[in-house]
Amino acid sequence: MISIEEHQNLLLAISNNLKRQIVAYAVGGTAMMFLGLKDATLDIDLVFKNERDKNDFIRAAKSLGYKEMDPIRVYGAKENHPDMLTLGNERFDLFVVNVIDFVFSENMQMRSEQTQQFGNNLILKIASYNDIILMKCATDRLKDKDDVRKILENKKIDWKIIVGEAKNQIKLGKEKAVFDLGFFLEDLKKTVKDKIPQQILDELFEFLKKQAEEKQKEK
Repeated sequence: MISIEEHQNLLLAISNNLKRQIVAYAVGGTAMMFLGLKDATLDIDLVFKNERDKNDFIRAAKSLGYKEMDPIRVYGAKENHPDMLTLGNERFDLFVVNVIDFVFSENMQMRSEQTQQFGNNLILKIASYNDIILMKCATDRLKDKDDVRKILENKKIDWKIIVGEAKNQIKLGKEKAVFDLGFFLEDLKKTVKDKIPQQILDELFEFLKKQAEEKQKEK
């Protein structure tokens, strides 16, 4: 597990090894830590806008001793899996725009209002807790449902944002993302019944049904 202090020290060390300023978006457990929802996390999940920024980050991390790790060990055969780096108990999961079946969209980027700066060269923008739920659905690892439960228990969720982003993902060509979101929330509702409104699930699946019907008409 990586504490917030360890996060800060590590990201500062990487910043000191970068040759130019880059911006990354913290999602997952890392974002939850900066939002006060977790004390420690198993990995550091970051999203970059482009390959150049990600590759520069990787070079800086490798200069500290980090080694590449096979993502299939964690993500299986999922598409758009991250580049992974590890050193001891610390691990980076590094995405570029696409996080498995989701796009870390411009709307998500704009909602990342909290900013942390490490040294001169690394700016970290923290995803909103509404969007963390979407990204947790995308990665769907063993701990992700536990993390979403914690968000649901501690934050007032703006379901309009989540449904609106789901519709936006369809426009971006990510229909599977919305399908996965619906089933992720439906499964989660079994243990947090009063936290996920049934009307939200109904709206997501009805929207998917309409999309399927429209596609069928086009054939």
